[in-house]
Amino acid sequence: MPSSRRSFLTAGAGILAAGAAGVGLVESRLLPGRVTLHTALGLTGPDGSVPRTQPGPRVTRKFTSPARQGQQVTWSASYPPGSETNARLPVVLALHGRDADHRFAFDDLGLDRFVAAAVAEWPTPFVVVSVDGGAASFWHRRKNGDDPQSMILTELLPRLADRGLRTEKIGLIGWSMGGFGALLLAQRRPDRVAAVAAVSPALWQEYADVRPGAFDSRTDFEANNVYADQAALRGIRVRVDCGRDDPFAPATRAFVEGLHPRPTGGFQPGAHTGGYWRRMVPDQLAFLAWNL
Repeated sequence: MPSSRRSFLTAGAGILAAGAAGVGLVESRLLPGRVTLHTALGLTGPDGSVPRTQPGPRVTRKFTSPARQGQQVTWSASYPPGSETNARLPVVLALHGRDADHRFAFDDLGLDRFVAAAVAEWPTPFVVVSVDGGAASFWHRRKNGDDPQSMILTELLPRLADRGLRTEKIGLIGWSMGGFGALLLAQRRPDRVAAVAAVSPALWQEYADVRPGAFDSRTDFEANNVYADQAALRGIRVRVDCGRDDPFAPATRAFVEGLHPRPTGGFQPGAHTGGYWRRMVPDQLAFLAWNL
């Protein structure tokens, strides 16, 4: 074999070996790029699409929240098609993620249209309510006094009850920061929550791993550690979903393994994206409808 061809083949084999080693390192999370690689290979699954259905009526209101230090809080309630806006229906409260607000559930994920497309198949129709919880509050009381959880319990739910909605036992759904918030609220007030769907919850097992701004201090982290009181969820129907390529997947697996009985849901192809969340919405809303 000519030396030039031998050199070419040797170099090619080296490139292939290096490429395989690189993929292995990415797969083992030693190098960044796993999500990018899996997305390119189609391993994170298809993006979900919002149904092209006409949603039911929506009511949007504002109030000044003492629990949130006098901030203006906006909430929206989306009713099933054909319902009156004074209908006596149960409530599913949707908790948005970081850097979002009450519009996220409807404008980004299309929950109102998913409800419209499927409500005829459910045993229990419900109203989806979304509320401003703060861009980075993580749905718990912060050292500055901002307390979105108290806002929900003492300000929002009474307002919804005044409209005739059934708020004695509610459903919860939340994404990322809101997934954490939904689990925390269910643990704190199991008497008020019938079912909770936590989607790609932003969870950390150790304070050293926490994203800046999620908690005020180690003390704040420990005071709101959802791993510490998992037994509080035993009387609540729980669903947890997370994409396998989500950075929160390892911590979410650890949380799921600590729950008894084991929650429904699972770990599907997907990442921490709106496309994954939209794909999962139909199953999560059906879960809530069957457990309210």
